[in-house]
Formats: sequence, structure tokens, C-alpha cells
Amino acid sequence: MRRNGEAGRARSRSRVPLRRSLLGRLLGVSALVAACSVAATAWLAVQTTSGAIRQEQGRNLAADARIYDTLLGYAAQNPTWNGVDATVRKLAEESGRRIALTTQSRQLLADSATAEVPPPLPPQASAVVDPLSVDTVLAARSTEGQGTAADRIDPRAVGPFLLPAAERTELRQLAERHAICLNRSGFAADVVVGPSGRPRVQMVGNAPERVLSTKCESFDLDAPTRTERKALDALNGLADACLERQGRGGVRLDQNLFWGDQVTEPRQEERPVPVPEDAREARAAPAVEPPREFTGEDDRAIASCVGTARSEQLGSYVASPALLFIGDEGGATVPGFDLSPANTAKIAGVAALVLALTVGTSVLAGARLVRPLHALTGAAQRMRDGEESASVPVSGDDEIARLAAAFNDMSAHRARLEEQRRAMVSDVAHELRTPLSNIRGWLEAAQDGLADPDPAFVSSLLEEAVQLQHIIDDLQDLAAADAGVLRVHPEPVRVGELLAQVAAAHQARADTAEVTLRVAADGQVPEVAADPVRLRQAVGNLVSNAVRHTPAGGTVTLRAYGGGAAGGCAASRSGAVFEGGSGSDSGSPTGDEGESGSGAGAGSGFPSGDVVIEVADTGTGIPAEDLPYVFDRFWRAEKSRSRRTGGSGLGLAIVRKLAEAHGGTAGAESTEGEGSVFSIRLPGSAPTP
Repeated sequence: MRRNGEAGRARSRSRVPLRRSLLGRLLGVSALVAACSVAATAWLAVQTTSGAIRQEQGRNLAADARIYDTLLGYAAQNPTWNGVDATVRKLAEESGRRIALTTQSRQLLADSATAEVPPPLPPQASAVVDPLSVDTVLAARSTEGQGTAADRIDPRAVGPFLLPAAERTELRQLAERHAICLNRSGFAADVVVGPSGRPRVQMVGNAPERVLSTKCESFDLDAPTRTERKALDALNGLADACLERQGRGGVRLDQNLFWGDQVTEPRQEERPVPVPEDAREARAAPAVEPPREFTGEDDRAIASCVGTARSEQLGSYVASPALLFIGDEGGATVPGFDLSPANTAKIAGVAALVLALTVGTSVLAGARLVRPLHALTGAAQRMRDGEESASVPVSGDDEIARLAAAFNDMSAHRARLEEQRRAMVSDVAHELRTPLSNIRGWLEAAQDGLADPDPAFVSSLLEEAVQLQHIIDDLQDLAAADAGVLRVHPEPVRVGELLAQVAAAHQARADTAEVTLRVAADGQVPEVAADPVRLRQAVGNLVSNAVRHTPAGGTVTLRAYGGGAAGGCAASRSGAVFEGGSGSDSGSPTGDEGESGSGAGAGSGFPSGDVVIEVADTGTGIPAEDLPYVFDRFWRAEKSRSRRTGGSGLGLAIVRKLAEAHGGTAGAESTEGEGSVFSIRLPGSAPTP
């Protein structure tokens, strides 16, 4: 059993595992909260920043597309870059960006930088401005770009297809007459001029079959002009030469650069001649060559040769390719953001740093929080093992500090109770041993023939037995009061009569001690509801104690008066069982009894209808430092516990318990060298049933 107890104490003193300790839980919760906070913050920051950067990039890309399209148009309409500086500066002012153009060998053509020494250009260009090879991404975002995957030549690069003013005027007149005719026929139409200067009629709506049913013809408007025919013939020659190098036959292109079955243009000698309207139906159809069959491979080869021929034909009419650089005045390029491995590593590093700081702070805070708890646990275990009570250090005024202070108070109170328990056991043994030793000594003397069992002998034994019985009865009363089962039988009691009875019972002892015993009861004292036997016992204990400590020639006075007329002494209430009613505040008087019993004034919290019973003497008095302990069990001012100087030390303790059983209190006031006043304060009426 001892080995098991030691093992249990060892387990209780061992450290709690970290995963089950308060520190471990605090760390876990802190780490979880920090991880969730970091993850949520990082995700929100990435989403917000990415959205803002994408929006900014979109605006920058739109601005870049406008810049690119403007410069692309300049290159398509000018054979060189001479004079582009004004256009570059205007675009820079409108966009607030730095724009620079260089040749493909990075020789500067134009730069909008205003600094005397402009910052160096980035190693990679934003785009290549080439009207014969359009950047489809930027062209798709521009407002005028028309490039396709099959033909990346800018439509504004017309070269030899640019119409002179005379042809433009003639075609403009034809287009306006055709639009007017369509408007009269109920069709909304407008004239739109292309980059080459050729006008075309743009229809609003989609009803080509209805247009064919009108008399609005556009043969003259659709026919190529002399300038277009000359340029188209040159283009055909370049394309045919390319096809001949591949061993293929030549093709005939129309002004829309179609070939094969899609060619609708008649030969030059077969252009329609205007005839009267009544003769149009009889007009013979123009002679055309039979269509030629093309395969998919033929079409791809022809498209490639036509593209090559166009680039060759337009090469001398457009500016050479140039590198375009777009950035800010400081030389930076368009901002960007992506979750690259480097950015991911940065985010992970910052998150790990925040998590480490959180865990470190939690460790410091948790250690400071757990340290006093460990001290409290160790002190409590030492108290349980019966070791000396030790207080724990208290610092601060937080909850842990208050818990430590309360623990120290409890430990000190427990030490006092333990000391009182040990003293009480010693005192009980002493009080019981004295009469028992006397009885045993007399009986052994009689057995050995040393004493005769005469009446004096028997009277002495009886006196010792009565003293022993008195001590046992007192202990029994105190035990019943502690257990809350001390029963009283309240009935109306006249306090004056009760004091007279007690004085008469102790008159002989007072006369023997040459002490004057008198009663000074107020005739207006109300009756009290009390157990007359118990109340006489309490007052008798006070009188007996007063007579014992009053020198010869002194006076002991018994008096009673209504509450508020004089001071009494307050003490804590404890419970008792009343037959025919309930007691006052129920409870067990297990507190520190030494803290009560000091004098108090009339304002003790009791109603003015209370009755106060006092026993005053003119004895030696009680020192102030001993006054709080006079109602403690077995307490005596004279520590030798001699029978000649005092009783058992239980009388005053019983007085207080009996007063509390009646719903009252007991107290004491004393002036050393002048005397003492012991009082019992009782309610003026019976407790409420």
C-alpha cells in the first residue's frame, strides 16, 4: 500500500504531457489561428492584388494597343520613319507613358523621354511595328486593326493601289448615286471610304437578294480603275512568278485578291457597255474562261505566293520594321504579377515568419501563464502529502495572482486549523487525564490500604467524576453544535427572572470567593423566545468564569436591556435545529473561531428589539492580544492549565455556540486591570416558524 501511494504521488508530481497541458493547447490554438489568419490574409491579398494588377494591365494593354495601332498606321502610309517624332510625343502626352522607337539594330528613331540623359531601354521590346507583319494580339485590341491569321498585312498599307484624286472623285460620285438609288428603293445605305481612297456602299441590314431585285446597278463602281488595274497586274505578275518557281500555273486575281471560281471580274475587253433599259434583257452574257479546278494544296500554295507578292510589292511603300518600347518615365515596363516559384517562396517565407512569431509569443505568454499554476500545483501536492504548508509567490493583480493570493490564505487558514486541532487534542487529553489520574490514584491508594473509603474519600471521587462528566458533556454539546444538531426548545422567557435564578445558583461560590454578585435587570426588557435550560447554562458559564477571575472584594454584575441601549458584541451566526420552528442562518461553525468575540457597538446589524444580557466583573481583565481568542475551545490565558487558576477552557466556547443556536451572538470587551464585560445578544422575538 505504501509503495502504491508513493507511485501515485510520483505520477501526480510528474509533468503533464505537452499535448494535454494548458501550454500545449494554447500553442495549438494559437498556431491554428495564426495559420488560418495567414492563409486567409494571403489568399485575400493575392486575389485583390491579382485583380487590381489584371485591371491595370488591361488598361495598359488597351493604351499600348492604341499606341501600336497609331504607329502601325504611320508605317503603313509612309515609306520612312522621318517625321514620326511628333506622333510619338503626342501619343506619350495622351497616355502618360514613355514611347521609344528604334531600328531592329536598336538605333534610336524617336523617344518621348524628357530627361537630359534618358534611362536605358529594357532588353526586350514591347512590340515590333511592321505593317507587313501585324501583331495579331495588339491589332485585335485596336479599333482599326483588321489583320487575320492568313493575311497579317495592315489594310492601311495600300501602296500602288492608292487612288489619285480624279479617280477618287469619279468613284465617289458613282457611290453616292448608288446609295441614293438604294435609299429610294427603301434600303438604308451610306458611303464609306477605304484606306486606298476607294468608296464603297455600306448597307444597313442583311437582305442581298432584295438588293438584286432593284434597278440600282453597281458595275461601274465595282470595276477596278486604271490605277488599280495597273497595280493588280503587277501583283499578278509577282504571284505568277512565285507559282512558276513551284511548277504551278498562274492565276488571275480580282481587286479583292480572290482567285478561281470566286473571280467575278470580266476581262478588260469584255467590260459591260451601258445599253438602254429595254434592251438589257436581250443583252448577251459576256464571254468568260471556263473555271479552273483547284485542290486544297493549290489554294495553300497560291495564298502563300499572293502574300509573298504583296509584301514584295508593298515593301517600297511602307516604313521598315521598328522596335517599339513602352514604359514609364523611369524606365520601368508594364507591372506584372504571377504566382511564380519566386513569389510563392516569398509568400511562404512571410507566412512562416508570421507563424513563428505567433508561436514564439504564445510560448512566452503560455510559459508565464503556466508557471504560477505549476507552483500552485506543487504547493497543493505538498499540502496533501502532509508537508509543511508553503505559500506561492504573488505578483501582479490578474486572475492568476488573485488565485495565488486565495491559495495562500487557504493554506494559512488550514495551518491555523491544524494547529488548533493539535492543541485541542492535547488539551482534551490533559483535561481528561487530570480527573482520571485523581480517581485512579485514590482507588489505588484504597486498594493498597493507604486510604480509608470514608465519606470524604467518596466525596472526592465523586467530585472528580462530576468534573469528568462535565468535560464530556461540554465536548458533546460542542460536537452537536458543530454538526448543526444542537437542539433547543424555545419558549417565552423573562430575562430578569432567569438572571435572578442564575445569581442565586452561584451565590454560594461568590460568597466563598468573597465576590459581590448582583442583578441589575431593566424592567422594560422584553421577553425572548429561548430554551430556558440552555440559556441558564450559557449565562451560568459566564458568571462562573467571572467569579473565578475576580479577586476578593470585587463585583460581578448581571444586567439585561433592550437592543440599542448599550453595546454588545457581534459574532458570526451558525445554525441550530429548533423544535417547532426553523433556526437562524444555517451553517456549520467550522471557521476560524478566533476571529470573533471582540466587542462591538450597538450598530452591529441587529434590530433595536434585540435583548442584550451582560455579565460584567471587576477582575484583572484580558490583554488586548488575547481578547480575540477567549471564545476558542480550550483557550486559557494561563497556559499551565492549573485547576486552581481556571477551568477546562470549554465554557466560553459553549456560550458562543448556545447563543448562535438561539440566533444571537456572544462577545467580550475588556480593559486590562479594570475588568471585562461578556455579553449575549438575542432576538427579541421567536424565529419565524
